[in-house]
Amino acid sequence: MTSILIAIHVAVCIFLILVVLLQTGKGAEMGVSMGGAGSQALFGAAGPANILTKITTAVAIIFMVTSLTLAYMSGHQSQSSVMKGADRPGEQQEPASK
Repeated sequence: MTSILIAIHVAVCIFLILVVLLQTGKGAEMGVSMGGAGSQALFGAAGPANILTKITTAVAIIFMVTSLTLAYMSGHQSQSSVMKGADRPGEQQEPASK
């Protein structure tokens, strides 16, 4: 369960980085008003703004949920052990009395 959750978390982290890097900055519209051709570069004039914002919000929510779940799981690990009934390596058994 933990391994699957970590794999999902890492994939979401990478995807979140990519989605944030695809978004344009606040000053990017300045070139459009001056006649620059940057507005038609990848997605069109205003097309990516709504889609990328929604994708970023969804991926950020998934990132936060996986982060909180992993933090909860690491703090509440089970106390059971596979070696529960075994003797300790440095522990010597007392000889039986005659």
